Amino acid sequence: MTENLPISRALNAGLRRALGTNDRVLLMGEDIGPLGGVFRVTEGLQKEFGPRRVIDSPLAESGIVGTAIGLAMGGFRPVLEIQFDGFVFPAFDQITSQLAKITNRHEGAVRMPVVIRIPYGGHIGAVEHHQESPEAYFTHTAGLRVVSPSNANDAYWMIQQAIDSPDPVVFLEPKAKYWQKGEVDLEAPALPLHASRIVRRGTDVTLVGHGAMVTTLLQAAALAESEGTSCEVIDLRSLSPVDYGPLLDSVRRTGRMVYAQEAPGFTSLGSEIAATVMEKAFFALEAPVLRVSGFDVPFPPAKLEGTYLPDADRILEAVDRSLAY
Repeated sequence: MTENLPISRALNAGLRRALGTNDRVLLMGEDIGPLGGVFRVTEGLQKEFGPRRVIDSPLAESGIVGTAIGLAMGGFRPVLEIQFDGFVFPAFDQITSQLAKITNRHEGAVRMPVVIRIPYGGHIGAVEHHQESPEAYFTHTAGLRVVSPSNANDAYWMIQQAIDSPDPVVFLEPKAKYWQKGEVDLEAPALPLHASRIVRRGTDVTLVGHGAMVTTLLQAAALAESEGTSCEVIDLRSLSPVDYGPLLDSVRRTGRMVYAQEAPGFTSLGSEIAATVMEKAFFALEAPVLRVSGFDVPFPPAKLEGTYLPDADRILEAVDRSLAY
């Protein structure tokens, strides 16, 4: 059984199923109750499950995460919504100093099944603190799992898999794609939570990215094909841990790789992946791994986001450079 849903409604359906399946699942966040959240991801859930399961919290991100830590210790599975990516930083200490370390601190005796949902990324013309890509902070933090769906089917299943995880999961939702529709298989997940996926087969260059960037990579691959270049596209899906198997297999076939991300390039997830692929597939590479990223400056005003964010043309320029070696 399948249903055609935008990513926001797929997330809503996944949360509804998790709430209905396990009465220890709770949702917490700012304006997630009657309003349904800024992006309406939780719309209707408080009416269906009540204010003790879908909790409108104070405007205090640190308090939301701190409360969730206590709830997890008490046997609950809190799912938190951070309203916008840039608002996660008031809770950064709770996430990185406490949530990520408690299980290790207690030698595995205390689990932290907490999911932190964060709408992230650009392309919505928003103001400062509303278009961040903070994934590197969390992938750098041992003890956290970090994932990001790029399509509706993954959104539906990955949110449920994240809730089922015994460890804390930072769940990054590409806000620019909330209204992008796709077929959702309501019967079974296609992949485990931490598996990467080939979304387009190709022979000449491997293109890798996550979240909203996957759509841009597919656009670049289609343009490259019209010029006679065959690009393989891989959706990373899991940012920590990274499933390197499909990436390395692909690079060993194509001999080239371009990694694209919205975040700035310096000390980023793309830096780590490029280094690892260079280490593990060095003798298969015909060219260095190239990276396309946001620039190493704060996210600009909305009228300049089109210049700041990688687009298909910037990715194609990297493809051309890779093929020129």
